[in-house]
Amino acid sequence: MTFKLEIEQETDGRWIADIPELPGALAYGETAADARARAQALALRVLADRLEHGEFDADLGTISFAAA
Repeated sequence: MTFKLEIEQETDGRWIADIPELPGALAYGETAADARARAQALALRVLADRLEHGEFDADLGTISFAAA
C-alpha cells in the first residue's frame, strides 16, 4: 500500500505535509524532512486506529510513502 505525500512550504516558512488518502494526516514541521516524518508517523497512527476499530480491512503487508 502506497500513500501519496504532498509537501509544501507555507508563507510563514513552516513546511506542511499532507496525505490526502488519510483525512487528518496533516503535519507541520520546521523543515520538509520534519514535516514528512511527522505526517508519516501520524498516518501510521491513523491506520492503527482504523484497524483497531474494524474500519479498515486492507492487506498492510507493505506500507510506503511517495512524494508527490
